[in-house]
Amino acid sequence: MQKQVEMNTENNQKMVKKRVESYDISKSDETMNLAVDLAKFIKENKLFHNIQGKEFVNVEGWQYAGSRLGILPIVEELTNISDEHEMKYQAKVKLLNLRTEQIVGSGFAICSNKESGKKYYQEFAIASMAQTRAIGKAYRNILAWIIRAAGYEPTPAEEMDYLSTPADASKASTQRSQAAPVAAEPIAAEVQQPKVVAQDDATQKPATTKQKAEILLLLNNEVVTAEEKEKMVSSINKLDFERAEKAIAKLKRVIAERRSQDIDDVAA
Repeated sequence: MQKQVEMNTENNQKMVKKRVESYDISKSDETMNLAVDLAKFIKENKLFHNIQGKEFVNVEGWQYAGSRLGILPIVEELTNISDEHEMKYQAKVKLLNLRTEQIVGSGFAICSNKESGKKYYQEFAIASMAQTRAIGKAYRNILAWIIRAAGYEPTPAEEMDYLSTPADASKASTQRSQAAPVAAEPIAAEVQQPKVVAQDDATQKPATTKQKAEILLLLNNEVVTAEEKEKMVSSINKLDFERAEKAIAKLKRVIAERRSQDIDDVAA
């Protein structure tokens, strides 16, 4: 009898563990579980800003919500629409459902150095913010109700103009400048240096949609600079299956190294 109870307990634990790995919001019994999971994750990792008494979730929190549903962002376009008086970028993002390999949402956004608090932003920061906003907007279009259910405002924090200040921009620019030298070249090397393909290798298997989506998700990490993102995204369709695997492994390694360096800098 005791053995049977232990087996039942173990099975229940396995079921719970399996359940929290991913969610299906088409099933009502999982919707509130996802909302509770989000509320806990966002709070524990401080992925929100309190603005005028209301809490707005950072794009990282929206990405977490999407990842739990198997939905990842793909930056489809990044366009420089600047003129002689203004630095401005426009980004368009699509959301890919990894299970079905179908596009399930989209969003676009603009960032300009004429905005409040962005006068001192460098060009890469303007381009990066346009992409970040577009990612948040795309997720907001399909997941706003889940974020609301988790107890937060259904607008990404990056859309709130008055959130950033020139001091914040200067600090972010300094942090990225310091991080960039750490294996900055190796990140892009796997994509930018075309592989010499022999004639009998002409049928080499191309990179899969899933591989490209994983690369794009890794490129959205805060330790990867906008310049590196742009270089890799512009060459991503040239990858074959093998080089895509190497690029994913290299990105993970470099991101881990940069995060480790940030921790060491803080400790120092």
